Amino acid sequence: MPQQESLYEKLGGEAAVNAAVDIFYRKVLNDDRISSFFEGVDMETQAAKQKSFLTMAFGGPHNYSGLDMRRGHAHLVERGLNDSHVDAVIEDLGATLRELGVKEELIAQVAAIAESTRNDVLNR
Repeated sequence: MPQQESLYEKLGGEAAVNAAVDIFYRKVLNDDRISSFFEGVDMETQAAKQKSFLTMAFGGPHNYSGLDMRRGHAHLVERGLNDSHVDAVIEDLGATLRELGVKEELIAQVAAIAESTRNDVLNR
């Protein structure tokens, strides 16, 4: 039986994830709702972590070695990170994928994965 293609492969693999993360962070840094959470952050390091996390989350190679979602975002929750901010991130991610011409069906799958991390990100 043929193996089903992963979301990572359907999106276009490494090149697609790299392009999406680069565009995504441009959107995030220009989004007044959430940009303040990235002040003082080394965005090159942040983008590299995000690329490896999304690759893993979408079913690609597992090279993510960062903190789990709760520990990785705890300092942001202390600074007021809440549902409206998670909504903004998911919205910016969807806009990024639309800009790249990704099918709505795949964008919905990506949004569902992002949504599945909400309670951990917000430490609930």
